[in-house]
Amino acid sequence: MAAVRPGGSAHPDRAYRPYRSTLLRHPRHSPVPVPDGPDGPDAVELTGPVFGVTDVHALDADLTRQHAGEPLGERITVAGRVLDREGRPVRGQLVEIWQANASGRYAHQLDRHPAPLDPNFTGVGRCLTDDQGRYRFTTIRPGAYPWRNHRNAWRPAHIHFSVFGTAFAQRLVTQMYFPGDPLHRHDPVLRSVTGAAARERLVAAYDHALSQPEFSLGYAWDIVLDGPAATPADGAGREERRP
Repeated sequence: MAAVRPGGSAHPDRAYRPYRSTLLRHPRHSPVPVPDGPDGPDAVELTGPVFGVTDVHALDADLTRQHAGEPLGERITVAGRVLDREGRPVRGQLVEIWQANASGRYAHQLDRHPAPLDPNFTGVGRCLTDDQGRYRFTTIRPGAYPWRNHRNAWRPAHIHFSVFGTAFAQRLVTQMYFPGDPLHRHDPVLRSVTGAAARERLVAAYDHALSQPEFSLGYAWDIVLDGPAATPADGAGREERRP
């Protein structure tokens, strides 16, 4: 876990009051220790669900080519590295993303935001990191959308990330934001990371070298799994979208 520094926390408080739905669903009791042994944590790691290299295909990382037509919106490339606390690459990691479309709507039955769905955009992708810990996605820049956390509440554009370790019990779930978004200062999900430096680690950087001529704009964002420079976890979970 990242260190807590003066002036704010590097990880969100699960009971962060401005993010109202967390008050109803965060854990309230201390964790129950599970001893090692036949039914302990090691057994869970060995018998839990796993994935293989053959389960992930190249097309999974290009969210713009998963349907018959081109999705609407601004095409972007998002790339970076998954690193450990020493800055070493973490190889063969399953990286998954999910996001809203360019109109700010998820392809999910519970999303009732009155914005158009895109039949050519489902908003989910995955890839494996290479030997240098690199991942890369081609997608559409998501739109902002309203949510009922407070009056006139809007989520800034963001992409949800999930990074697995060697088993499903080892997982980091977080969100990547875009630079220069005026909604950052109004968003309690992002503001729940009260440390300014840690909050900045959730914002990608525009990378002109990553942009592709006449094709897409590029954004670079590294994920650090632990240590003082760790990427803050999305401790409160995905926000609720009420029907």
